[in-house]
Amino acid sequence: MTKLSVNINKIATLRNSRGGDLPNVVQFAKDVQRFGAEGVTVHPRPDERHIRYQDAYDLKPEVYTEYNIEGNPIPKFIEMVLAIKPTQVTLVPDGVHAITSNAGWNTIKHKDFLVEVIQEFKANGIRTSIFVDPDVKQIEGAKETGADRIELYTEAFAHQYTLGNYDAIKPYKACAELSNTLGLGINAGHDLSLDNIKFFKENIPGLLEVSIGHALISESLYLGVENVIQMYLQRLK
Repeated sequence: MTKLSVNINKIATLRNSRGGDLPNVVQFAKDVQRFGAEGVTVHPRPDERHIRYQDAYDLKPEVYTEYNIEGNPIPKFIEMVLAIKPTQVTLVPDGVHAITSNAGWNTIKHKDFLVEVIQEFKANGIRTSIFVDPDVKQIEGAKETGADRIELYTEAFAHQYTLGNYDAIKPYKACAELSNTLGLGINAGHDLSLDNIKFFKENIPGLLEVSIGHALISESLYLGVENVIQMYLQRLK
């Protein structure tokens, strides 16, 4: 069964909009785990516009499922991850001013940098994943970095799926098949939703984990958090 990790960045965005501590991100993380989520994901950015670095530290003792920290491995991020030692670190090449993640790594161009960062994380017992576009050459490059897993960047699939273009799954399936052959674990995330997650899961062999935030929180406004998590779990069976 594919694991569901809930990205709680949007809860921090809501909190930050009023300057207080409501909703409380630690309590929300505890709740989603109680409702059945098998992981919690956070993605702190340098400007801390949603999840703050302190949040990442505060969450450590409360996440008893899988704790996944995403981000661009700048020195401050690396220092934080090494101090917290989450279950998994997902490396994402965010631009400083990017609204949200909008591209995967060029694992060939940045191989030496990624190898160095990944070696340090793995030496500290942290599973590593690289955010990549659905390109088989980038999968081959990811293998060369020593990463444990790749996370497929699914925005293109999600957009085409809404247009009825189900063939958009093909490059993702090809990357998954190659990853399985190479011994790379497969995660996925970005714009996956209740509408498309079942189709995606059924077509991606060996899908280990999905990280879902924006869609899940938006759907929960109408359907309730506990209910939405159960709906995702059903679709991921």
